[in-house]
Amino acid sequence: LFMIPYYSAVDTNPLSIYVMHPFWNSVVKVLPTWLAPNLITFTGFMFLVLNFLILSFYDFDFYASAQGYSHVPSWVWVAAGLFNFLAYTLDGVDGKQARRTNSSTPLGELFDHGLDSWACVFFVCSVYSVFGRGESGVGVVTLYFLLWVVLFSFILSHWEKYNTGVLFLPWGYDLSQVTISVVYIVTAWVGVETWYLPFFWNIYYRDVFIVMILGCLFTVTLPMSLYNVLKAYRSKTLKHSSVYEAFLPFLSPLLLFILSSLWVALSPTDILQQQPRAFYLMVGTAFANVTCKLIVCQMSNTRCQPLNWLLLPMAALVLLILTGLLNQSETGVLYLWTGVVLLAHVHYGVSVVRPARFHHE
Repeated sequence: LFMIPYYSAVDTNPLSIYVMHPFWNSVVKVLPTWLAPNLITFTGFMFLVLNFLILSFYDFDFYASAQGYSHVPSWVWVAAGLFNFLAYTLDGVDGKQARRTNSSTPLGELFDHGLDSWACVFFVCSVYSVFGRGESGVGVVTLYFLLWVVLFSFILSHWEKYNTGVLFLPWGYDLSQVTISVVYIVTAWVGVETWYLPFFWNIYYRDVFIVMILGCLFTVTLPMSLYNVLKAYRSKTLKHSSVYEAFLPFLSPLLLFILSSLWVALSPTDILQQQPRAFYLMVGTAFANVTCKLIVCQMSNTRCQPLNWLLLPMAALVLLILTGLLNQSETGVLYLWTGVVLLAHVHYGVSVVRPARFHHE
């Protein structure tokens, strides 16, 4: 891992090229040169975690934006907008700071993209509170599948690099982060009641939210990913010769999707309706663990692991739930398993970063 060259990335998004990069170039000049890029990365990530925690306090079950419920205070939406934009800005500045201070390392790439994979679940859950699960909102099952669309969109970029050696940055990311930040601020100004009304004819704002997520995947991210991999195949620069090896990175995410979906569909207590936030956090963290191991493989030019070990106890757990043996304690089991997944992922991160940092020093 420590002998590989720094990664090659391609960013063709007009918003990123003409607006955000010039802005980030101005921001990075203000930062002191002693400020470590990895600290910038971690600070940006923690802003997203802070958003998640604050909204968990005010809107734990995603009903706060619905009619007849106590709404989230306006200052929370202002803070959410600022924190989200700060997180996005710091994510764009960390690499520039690394190049500016000549401190770019493979560890920095792993740390950056590893936290990005985990950040997906935090910003999706946070923005969900804007619309909630009321009549004018989005059902928790619908958001579960939308979360998977976001996760799949994220892993596509690293699947591309696993096969081509080049990270093609997705267009949808920049657009979504700017839009989300604006939506938070607008919500603080106009109130969540504004989202109760149709946007146009019988089209609600929640429908625009859904279309934006699906549209980014199916009209931009997925077609571009397939095009780039096919282009590498035709030019004989594809890093993996067989179809099996090329698509191996999708095996563990697919199994995770199947297991979590079985749990949702056959849960005896309708667990997703009862504990959506905990379930999303569990799925998003398990996905981040799978993705981080793929990132290590594509960075070190090694073969992707066919199966993530977390899927084995999860499969046994889902089997026990489906057989009815845990009917009376399903919520407790979910919280316990979520805790295990969180600890396992943090342990994995520390196990990778500490030796790498020691070796670098």
